[in-house]
Amino acid sequence: MSTDSKVLITDLEAELGVKFKDISILERAFIHRSYLNEHPKAGLEHNERLEFLGDAVLELVVTDYLYSNYPNPEGDLTNWRSALVKTESLSAVAKKLDLDRFLKLSKGESKGNERSRALIHANAVEAMIGAIYLDQGYDQAREFVMNNIISTLPTILAEGTWVDPKSKFQEMAQEKEGHTPHYKVIEETGPDHDKVFLVGVFVGDRLCGKGQGSSKQAAQQQAAAAALKKYKA
Repeated sequence: MSTDSKVLITDLEAELGVKFKDISILERAFIHRSYLNEHPKAGLEHNERLEFLGDAVLELVVTDYLYSNYPNPEGDLTNWRSALVKTESLSAVAKKLDLDRFLKLSKGESKGNERSRALIHANAVEAMIGAIYLDQGYDQAREFVMNNIISTLPTILAEGTWVDPKSKFQEMAQEKEGHTPHYKVIEETGPDHDKVFLVGVFVGDRLCGKGQGSSKQAAQQQAAAAALKKYKA
């Protein structure tokens, strides 16, 4: 990697409070497969093996923490774990740490839509956890997960974001009005490779909320979340 890249990686070490024995392991965590397709002679390895390792370490740390600290039923713990490690949560960690500084992507992936970028960010976080574990061991990897991922649990529990908005709104609408919500695409914008959907959720003929996203499913979730806020207001 270039001297500038190494300076940036050193900055990340300082931000994480971790001094890597082998800095190339951390650098590898940010190399997307698409970059190697455009630079086949770079002599680099992409981050997918580290992502595989980091995913397992992350799940163990989160599962152990939840089991050790909450006496709740398995169903609750599973839902909370899913909320902590889902793509959107890990992507938020990547944005907080500004991991875009280090990511090496193809030109095409660099211009990808919101959904694909979120997945790349989440995978990079898992790969970084794998790199920390590989170079520094379990305790250091656990500290990173505690400080950057599990630390969001109180907010998740307080806001109820661990509950799927569509399921929650359906339950509320059926209970209060005796009807099952349905969703309609109100508008589609953007080119085929980067669509943005505006979706409305209706109870009967009444529009209860709107949501926007890079997929119909994501837009439906946003619409349900908006409807829930109206119901609670």
